[in-house]
Amino acid sequence: MSDKKELQAGDNAPGFKLTSSSGESYSLDQFIGKKRVILYFYPKDDTPGCTKEACSFRDHMPAINHKDAIVLGVSADPSKSHQKFIEKYGLNFPLLSDEDHQVAEAYGAWGEKKMYGKSYMGLIRKTFVIGMDGKIEYAFHKVTPEGHGEEIMALL
Repeated sequence: MSDKKELQAGDNAPGFKLTSSSGESYSLDQFIGKKRVILYFYPKDDTPGCTKEACSFRDHMPAINHKDAIVLGVSADPSKSHQKFIEKYGLNFPLLSDEDHQVAEAYGAWGEKKMYGKSYMGLIRKTFVIGMDGKIEYAFHKVTPEGHGEEIMALL
């Protein structure tokens, strides 16, 4: 575990540049002054919790778009996995690959996890709402996947 403090509201959001499943490049810089960014980190494509969370965002996308915001999902899965996940559930927002987990680490979303008594390093479910000024407006360090889209909508 690192002793780096968790990112909080008011902190500058770490910059990033990642590629989506369609091959398009996304960076925080391209949204500064234009849109709020809902950057959510999730462990694995097409797993129960991650599917609930993604579908919750999918179902709220028209309202989120209306609030001048974009949703970007990030996991360490490769683009091919993201594309299958998008097609299977009709996801209407980009999923970005962070295979070397550099962006997840910058946001404190990479760390030790435990399952069935074993410890391993992996992606930790977190969400950040980043304002048009590049500062974090809301930081969710403990996310319940089901209904997370509604939770975010209530803040926007």
